[in-house]
Amino acid sequence: MSPAPAVIPSGRAFISDNMAGASPQIAQAVADAATGQVLPYGNDPYTDSARRRFGEIFERAVDVFPVSTGSAANGLSLAVITPPWGSVLSHPDSHINHDECGAPEFFTGGAKLIGVPGPDGKIDPDALQKAVRRRTGDVHSVQPSAMSISQATESGSVYTLEEIRRLSAIAKDAGLRVHMDGARFANALDHLNTTPAEMTWKAGIDILSFGATKNGSMTADAIISFDPALATELAFRTKRAGQLASKMRFHTAQLDAYLTDDLWLHNARQANAMAIRLADGLKAIPGTNLLATPQANILFCRLPQHVTEGLLAEGYVFYHDRWEPGTVRFVTAFSHTPQDIDQLIDAVNRHSQ
Repeated sequence: MSPAPAVIPSGRAFISDNMAGASPQIAQAVADAATGQVLPYGNDPYTDSARRRFGEIFERAVDVFPVSTGSAANGLSLAVITPPWGSVLSHPDSHINHDECGAPEFFTGGAKLIGVPGPDGKIDPDALQKAVRRRTGDVHSVQPSAMSISQATESGSVYTLEEIRRLSAIAKDAGLRVHMDGARFANALDHLNTTPAEMTWKAGIDILSFGATKNGSMTADAIISFDPALATELAFRTKRAGQLASKMRFHTAQLDAYLTDDLWLHNARQANAMAIRLADGLKAIPGTNLLATPQANILFCRLPQHVTEGLLAEGYVFYHDRWEPGTVRFVTAFSHTPQDIDQLIDAVNRHSQ
């Protein structure tokens, strides 16, 4: 990735959806929370309201632990379901395997990440069947303890409900717990047109890293546990990891606003729709090859080198040549507009002439 200016116009920022700012409703909620006196460490009305909203969207009581990063959500979630001598089964291209700087291993106290392959960034059920039985009972080997799936995946694909149920059933039959990395949870939910409950605990998920920062919040994600037995340990682990904020209201005010009036779903629909708009425009340009139709808000395609260089010269920022020569990734965000997308399509078209 080429060096980029410190401030990039939103219409030219396609590296990731975490380049976007915050939804105005969330910024206002933080400003509102900045006045008055409330109890610290989550004993406040903002946190109570956010927890109530999470219970509503998941259609049951859940334990909610706000955190400041997705890495903390993933690491702590895996730590509470994986012993140090255990292993976490995930796709080789998963975020926890490539982009967490060893955080899962750190938080679990040494558990090992084991890659389970499959096409489109998804774990293959047959490969999982073998992995959950690998050297079980052998004191010389880490023991399969948890499975983690990314929804949406790093490839931009989305597990269907049936795929989640099948993988969860394989894991549960072998005694493994199941974690979902939901950094782009809302984008996947929009693609499937389903409910949060159906995509998580009803499909066998024990614990969820609920992402919000890529979809409109400022600094707040959350761990959502569907198993009450995990709550006490999670509380202590969260505090020990420095994730129990004294002024928790600033995290939970964001999450409360995020869930109010379906803002989170509106934002995800916008980001997903912009990815489809971009895909439709690029498909019509000779020399541009889409690797797959986007299912969430991530689009991979191949561009001629001179086109990539032309876009970079115009100030567009995106990942390129990180995977294979000529392969670029565009990630759309809730803040992108149809005009932004059309200008990018026009720029690709001009440089393709």
